[in-house]
Amino acid sequence: MGSYYVLMIIGVVFAGIGMLVSGQLKKRFKEYGAIPIASGLTGREIAEKMLSDHNIKDVVVQQSKGMLSDYYNPANKTVNLSPAVFSANSVMAAAVAAHECGHAVQHASAYRWLQMRSTLVPAVQFSSNMLQWIVLLGLILINTFPSLLLIGIFMYGLITLFSFITLPVEFDASKRALVWLNQSDVVSAQQHDKAAKALKWAASTYVVAALSSLASLLYLLMIYLGRRD
Repeated sequence: MGSYYVLMIIGVVFAGIGMLVSGQLKKRFKEYGAIPIASGLTGREIAEKMLSDHNIKDVVVQQSKGMLSDYYNPANKTVNLSPAVFSANSVMAAAVAAHECGHAVQHASAYRWLQMRSTLVPAVQFSSNMLQWIVLLGLILINTFPSLLLIGIFMYGLITLFSFITLPVEFDASKRALVWLNQSDVVSAQQHDKAAKALKWAASTYVVAALSSLASLLYLLMIYLGRRD
């Protein structure tokens, strides 16, 4: 059980780091959410324009629910924007809307990292639902049934792999967004720099999640190889 507590401590440490990063992200988004962009376009209009400029006609832009609930769904080809982004005219709305459309552009161009991530989604969802109990039982029964912990390590490996594959997907979507924002002139040069900072902080949350997953995976692997409780 001591090993499980160490895993919990690792989780708490990275959760604390994640909260700090998330706090900075929310601070930036609040600050940049109060700065209107030169073109006067809302998040929805920016998304529709970026899709149109990339000749993407089969993706729908719609409003989602909740704060920071912005995402691209490759299954039904929708760009989902939170209320604070969908109808807002701000640097933050422009950055987020363009970023999510960056994923749509990735999908349309068969970006390999996005394809790899999409392939892993079903296995990762199953692993995430079962992982906690399998790891806990695996640690308790490590001396009598070590294969159970090995199964947990394999699941953690999938989740960690998914986390690291997510990094190039997110960074590339931000890169595409910033290039388009610059070329389309929907934001000024100064506003473009602020959009870049906002997306940088957003990407940092994925970096923290990946490192947290890797730390937990390595610790579990150490336990399994050392057969210690």
